[in-house]
Amino acid sequence: MNNGVGGSTVSAELETISPFASRVARIGKAEREDRIVRLRQLMRNRGDDAVILTAGSNLRYFSGVPWGQTERFVGLVISQTEAVAICPKFEDSALEPVLQIDADCRYWEEHEDPNALAASILSRLGANAVAVDPNCPLWLYERIREAASGVRLSNAEPLTTSMRSRKSEAELALVREAMQMTLKVHASAARVLRDGMKASEIRTFIDNAHRAIGADGGSTFCAVQFGEGTSHPHGKPGDPSLKDGDVVLIDTGCSVDGYQSDITRTYAFGEPNSKVRRIWDIEKEAQQAAFDAAKPGVACADVDRASRRVLEAHGLGPDYRLPGLPHRTGHGLGLDIHEGPYLVLSDKTPLASGMCFSNEPMIVVPGEFGVRLEDHFYMTDEGAVWFTEPQHSYTEPFANI
Repeated sequence: MNNGVGGSTVSAELETISPFASRVARIGKAEREDRIVRLRQLMRNRGDDAVILTAGSNLRYFSGVPWGQTERFVGLVISQTEAVAICPKFEDSALEPVLQIDADCRYWEEHEDPNALAASILSRLGANAVAVDPNCPLWLYERIREAASGVRLSNAEPLTTSMRSRKSEAELALVREAMQMTLKVHASAARVLRDGMKASEIRTFIDNAHRAIGADGGSTFCAVQFGEGTSHPHGKPGDPSLKDGDVVLIDTGCSVDGYQSDITRTYAFGEPNSKVRRIWDIEKEAQQAAFDAAKPGVACADVDRASRRVLEAHGLGPDYRLPGLPHRTGHGLGLDIHEGPYLVLSDKTPLASGMCFSNEPMIVVPGEFGVRLEDHFYMTDEGAVWFTEPQHSYTEPFANI
């Protein structure tokens, strides 16, 4: 094939992939400290005495600690005057190198109750109104509530989402780098396709390619679908083999300093089907309509409506009916692959500078195929800007790469 699909090998493509020569700066202490200053202002406005962050993306956003949730309590208490980290004692040598803010570290031994430690910190700080990380698991929330009897707990989601939804220039640069990495990996993946190739082989290649190009730990996720399998938005069980004439849908991403990429490409392997080409063209039109509708102050819901109007004009839908678009047009993205706000009919959030969204108004033709073009844009005061150029052709998906 001479359209950028097939014609190469896994080993040949991996030999051509190397880390970017110039890398984007990581988020540093100064930006994280500034985030805490802004958080404290929001806390004052809402009447919160303290915020408790637990392991996960919110903890990483404010402190730099990249750890995920386990059965052991790791967290951060932020008041108007102090930041106090809570961590198992045996993890002290792991915590201190990744903690990127000035914080007092309080440790607990394995036989001790970390929730009682958190309660004692809140008591010392005089914190009576405490906002809790929305990602805090229920079991941990209940233990904190029991230990801190008399303290009024609330959801910190309005605080964290209002800050995280509007990315800084440094954050946008990291997302852009991750997106550029994934787009190059996509192009290489298309070139290694061959008749009879298993989906699992392609997933393995994509993971290795993400590692080779310098992403943090390979692919964060990877979905590879062929033929009728593409009509299932998130795939279906099994390990199908590629055959001539199949529609190929690959959705994958990576992370850079925790910031995510997420790109989907749909294209032909072999002779293109005219029905698929028609739906691909409608998908492309719907994606562009959503992008054009994304203006400062416009509600997220109206961007979703813009893509659906295109589908309905071509006899698809309406609403979530199939053939048509079975899900929202897009999601926010940053340290989480999916984060608020969302391009969905129920979300009235006005678009504002710094917000990032996927744009993926997938069209599903049940039992036959699906087409999803997924690219991301970010908002400026003038309007939307693509992180990477969208796919221009169904038959030559990577002609400009």
